[in-house]
Amino acid sequence: MTMTTKNEIFSRYLGEYLKANKERKGEILQSVCEVTGTHRKAAIRKFRRLQMKDKSIPDRRGRKQYFTPDAIAALKTVWEAASEICGELLYPIIKDYVRILQRDKLWEHSSLATEKLLLMSEGTVKRKVGNFMKARTPRNGLSSTKPSNLKEIIPIFTGPWESKGPGHGQIDTVVHCGHTLLGDMAFTVNYTDVALLWISLSAQWNKGQIATKNSLKQIGEKTPFKILGMHPDTGSEFINWHLKGWCDENGINLTRSRPNHKNDNAYVEQKNGHVVRRFLGYQRLDCPDVIMAMNKMYDCLEKYLNHFVPSRKCLEKIRIGSKYKRKYDGAKTAYARLMEHSAIGQEIKNKLNLEHEKMNPLLLKREVDKLIAEIFKIQKCYGNLNNIEPKIE
Repeated sequence: MTMTTKNEIFSRYLGEYLKANKERKGEILQSVCEVTGTHRKAAIRKFRRLQMKDKSIPDRRGRKQYFTPDAIAALKTVWEAASEICGELLYPIIKDYVRILQRDKLWEHSSLATEKLLLMSEGTVKRKVGNFMKARTPRNGLSSTKPSNLKEIIPIFTGPWESKGPGHGQIDTVVHCGHTLLGDMAFTVNYTDVALLWISLSAQWNKGQIATKNSLKQIGEKTPFKILGMHPDTGSEFINWHLKGWCDENGINLTRSRPNHKNDNAYVEQKNGHVVRRFLGYQRLDCPDVIMAMNKMYDCLEKYLNHFVPSRKCLEKIRIGSKYKRKYDGAKTAYARLMEHSAIGQEIKNKLNLEHEKMNPLLLKREVDKLIAEIFKIQKCYGNLNNIEPKIE
């Protein structure tokens, strides 16, 4: 019998027990002891405790709560500044975020709350962040990828990716179409480096072959390391002579995934949802003026994600019956992976380190939110303008 059930039984007989004579009290004690398995003396003490209990004080058992609401609020501040990532990814960067926010006088929590936050274990962080994330609802969108007949010139590559160093990445396009693929709209080209998980983004109008090549050229110019290989799906914006010729001219090895095998591009497909869809959602962006605003936002978003939002890589996946058991490495930012990688030159590391020391994750996050609001404001104005009916005189 559980403790709750026992308490209910004693509470039910308490009123009668207090008013009963000696003989009736004996009968009540005998009945309660038989049902609950409690010793007679223990039952008498239990009735006494219930009689003397102050009902205004809540019945709270167990040890005193250590991580009080002020510590949880401090954790939520870091979680929001880190773009609401999961607890496993958030835990290793808490100290770094607190240090930077304190340095720039943006930390508004007490020293006691900060001390408790820094003492949280990974398990505690996962539980608390899990409560923050309960309200999230995933959404699905439309796919705009179509296979191309020009496949023989670009070889299929399915792995292994572990042997690929920095500069070998997967590419994909994300359509901002809303609920329909009809008409013109904005697209995002996503490059994700497999070794470093470094992400670079570029917005373009529609997904023409030349526009996609120019977007990739822009991505290549702003990544801190040289791009050596690109791996797209079978979309026609990638499988064409324009991109193939440009890759050959710049010494970039172009490979492709198998048709209808999204897992061949797992790294970039994951970032499509965790980055592009997370920050811009599924709303239709069909105003040409948003392209410049999107690229401005992506420049800021890349710094924020690559320098301050960690991610994990799957090292091993074993099938056990009908389930998979996955083993991950430690959560690290793309910046940290780059600084640790031996294939990256020291000159690049020194330059990137100087930039990193001047950045603040909270200020970058606020700037990203501001630029996203500007994108939707431009789109809204464009939509209102097109919905104005002409006056008939």
